[in-house]
Amino acid sequence: MKRRDFMKVGSFGAAGVTILPSHIFGNKVNKIAPSEKVNLACIGIGNRGGHITKSLYDTGLANIVALCDVDMGAPYTLEVLEKFPNVPRFQDFREMFDKMGKQIDAVSVGTPDFSHFPITMLAMSLGKHVYVEKPMARTFQEVELMMAGAKKYKVATQMGNQGHSEANYFQFKAWKDAGIIKDVTAISAHMNSRRRWHDFDPNITKYPDAQPIPSTLDWDTWLMTAQEHDYQKDFVNGQWRCWYDFGMGALGDWGAHLIDTAHQFLDLGLPYEVDPVYLESHNPFFFPLSTTLSFKFPERGHMPPVEIKWFDGINNQPPLPEGYGESVLDPNIPPPTDGSKFTEKLKPGKIIYSKELTFKGGSHGSTLSIVPASKAKDLASNMPVVPESPSNHFANFLKACKGLEQCRSSFEIAGPLSQVFTLGVIAQRLNTKLLFDRKTKQITNNPLANFLLQGSAPRKGWEEYYRLA
Repeated sequence: MKRRDFMKVGSFGAAGVTILPSHIFGNKVNKIAPSEKVNLACIGIGNRGGHITKSLYDTGLANIVALCDVDMGAPYTLEVLEKFPNVPRFQDFREMFDKMGKQIDAVSVGTPDFSHFPITMLAMSLGKHVYVEKPMARTFQEVELMMAGAKKYKVATQMGNQGHSEANYFQFKAWKDAGIIKDVTAISAHMNSRRRWHDFDPNITKYPDAQPIPSTLDWDTWLMTAQEHDYQKDFVNGQWRCWYDFGMGALGDWGAHLIDTAHQFLDLGLPYEVDPVYLESHNPFFFPLSTTLSFKFPERGHMPPVEIKWFDGINNQPPLPEGYGESVLDPNIPPPTDGSKFTEKLKPGKIIYSKELTFKGGSHGSTLSIVPASKAKDLASNMPVVPESPSNHFANFLKACKGLEQCRSSFEIAGPLSQVFTLGVIAQRLNTKLLFDRKTKQITNNPLANFLLQGSAPRKGWEEYYRLA
């Protein structure tokens, strides 16, 4: 189905076959007393989704009232199922909401990137608060609709980039407010670990051959709004991140952990140009072995233009400033779900260049330092006090559900950041420079790239979620 036809009959035209619960419209957000726990349903409980489930529960602020995963018999779901043996479980999130909607205050969404959108839109339309893993969604337009939905339904929303509730967030804000971080002109963000698709053949000419669907897997629900694909083991269990049809590559996986605070506190918004400076082994199916992307942002008030350069690939590392020193990995970063380890010399991080100072930082909650060290000593007496975080990212969300705090990575904040990543992925996929109009939110120099802001229409029967914003 062409996107043009979908927009006519799917989004704005007469309704076709509906798959949504019949009672969604008119739902109000549940009121949760400060003394009560949040009744939480967890959708996607394997791998990273399982970590999210346990982290939310470990805050002591939530009751786990429902578990949902498209493969309840897979080994990666067993740990969570064994931890909550008496909690109702479902394979289809729509059935879960139909049967238990009134008992649920909030949901966590720990599913693949492409499936965040339909689950989140339905949950918000039912008045449920939503914690969704980063990035928010796979396409620019889906993120746009999720931001509109959050405003319409007035629910608490949190994207799962944990560093936004840790030391880096509060340090960056304090240093920006104090004028330590000012006049930033360039940022290098780097993630040089081996990725899953580095084992793939970059000369492929088709998707891998179909395999038998595991008896425990609901493959149709796994696909959700995505285009039709036969089951393949290299599409599931984290392998989805490799493919343009399902994931967002290294940029979508790590970008939110590296440039989130700079994006927010430097008020970057959306870029006006995205350029794939370097792509190693580009192909139309999965991500390059190495990528360098240039994102250009205009002046904002009294702040100068900024260029962010993104580097991924094992040997594709940014130049380091004099006095950079050692690269250190934050011990609080969750280990990769495929069991690999960070072995490269340059750990994930960023380098921030201003007109007067240069800063280096790691990933997630890792704090910044000034380089060279001698310059940092000169400024030591002028450094502001950095407040401690009142709550980690999971507790911040649950407290926001109860009206006690504001989500620090709400869709209003995380949405434009996620849209930056969607633009980067389009530039990777087409191997072409994009010129982007920040006012109209259109790509002006490439019709195909502009089409990919929305992408192909969802599979038949899944159009309804695009009407909920």
